[in-house]
Amino acid sequence: MPQHITIDPVTRIEGHAKITLQVDDAGRVEDAHFHVTQVRGFEKFCEGRPFGEMPALMARICGICPVSHLMASGKACDALLAVSIPHTAVTLRRIMNLGQITQSHALSFFYLSAPDLLLGMDSDPAKRNIFGILAQNPQMARDGIRLRSIGQQIIELLGGKRIHPAWVVPGGVSEPLTAEKREKMLVMLPEAREITLRTLKWLKGSLSQYQEEIASFANFPSLFMGLVNDANQADMYDGTLRIVDSNRRVVAERLDLRQYETFIEEKVENWSYLKSPFYKPLGIQDGMYRVGPLARLMASEGYGTPEADREREEFLTSYGEIASSSFFYHYARLIEILHASELMEKLLHEPDILSTHVRAHAEPNQLEAIGFSEAPRGMLIHHYKIDENGLMRSANLIIATGHNNLAMNRGVLQVAQHFIKDAQITDGVLNRMEAVIRAFDPCLSCSTHALGEMPLHVQMVNASGTVVDERIR
Repeated sequence: MPQHITIDPVTRIEGHAKITLQVDDAGRVEDAHFHVTQVRGFEKFCEGRPFGEMPALMARICGICPVSHLMASGKACDALLAVSIPHTAVTLRRIMNLGQITQSHALSFFYLSAPDLLLGMDSDPAKRNIFGILAQNPQMARDGIRLRSIGQQIIELLGGKRIHPAWVVPGGVSEPLTAEKREKMLVMLPEAREITLRTLKWLKGSLSQYQEEIASFANFPSLFMGLVNDANQADMYDGTLRIVDSNRRVVAERLDLRQYETFIEEKVENWSYLKSPFYKPLGIQDGMYRVGPLARLMASEGYGTPEADREREEFLTSYGEIASSSFFYHYARLIEILHASELMEKLLHEPDILSTHVRAHAEPNQLEAIGFSEAPRGMLIHHYKIDENGLMRSANLIIATGHNNLAMNRGVLQVAQHFIKDAQITDGVLNRMEAVIRAFDPCLSCSTHALGEMPLHVQMVNASGTVVDERIR
């Protein structure tokens, strides 16, 4: 009889989710689903609110990447005003977004994924956490804490606080940068680069232990999407959309995300609160795509900063034929942290960085607008409609994790089919099914990362509803 395996909850991700697997009579996995089991409702909460509140309100969506929502929301509000914001304000927003990339990537790599990479996928679950890293490699644990702290301090120096800053406002930012705060940021950036290069060296020396995971962790053809500038370099704040296939051949480029509805469609499934976007011209099967650090690496022609570009070239030279494996999201995150530290230093030396002209003022001049930016996990779109009084009529948010939904589901299926034999599930197999999801670093609850072990209850149920096997940890 067909059987179902349920993994609930999935651990070391942001939010609540479960995995169900359908197994045939021979114990082979036939299908898999990654269920997001919670709904937040922010799109409804904002209706009737003054549009000027949207950046601060939208930052409350997420306690880990509030800055990303600040950026996309702020840009949507800029477009409602139909103003060109001051150059210094754009630069300061870019710096804060790069600080966000740094702190969130550090949290994902060191706290959520490094326990698997350092201790092993089959290691004791009780030790497979940040405290296990501290016991085995104290330097790595300190590096992770310090690198995240640097990103958070940069956000705080600009926005006044590390979480939910309300500093991005329609038309620019609320306060200019001071010389004292600028120097504090510049002092920290060399240390961030040193930590990142040290961690990259360690990761590159460890990848030989994970060839089976590299081969099976969402390693299949798909599209990759990312924002690029005029030189086709990855752009974390603005630009046009570039789409490539798994061989990095260009499928589409110079796409304007303000027209996203013409090429992105969202499918709603009855088994998850998370929508499934796809590239409309190719349909849902061939139009599956990935976003985030690996997708940005694949879709762009470089980063425009020397050390990050060297690391990118080394990665493509070493792994170009299998670069589509989502296991390499970990690698790409470290390269992006390196790029962020280089670019922040460059931007902080711009001649007008201390200008006090950081906000344009206007009344609403448009009733509909779209803002977008690159969040740590990938492309983020905010689509707003307002009435004549400037009150929100509707909002549509396409979150990075949503963009990756189809690929995450197929990745779970690939891992399950590769590692599950005769419907026997070991702890290592369970962890690998979770680990392929963690590679994407999904943000489900948009609140805080889980730390340590969460309860995990897995049941195998036959067609009559009888539990034929279960595991509890």
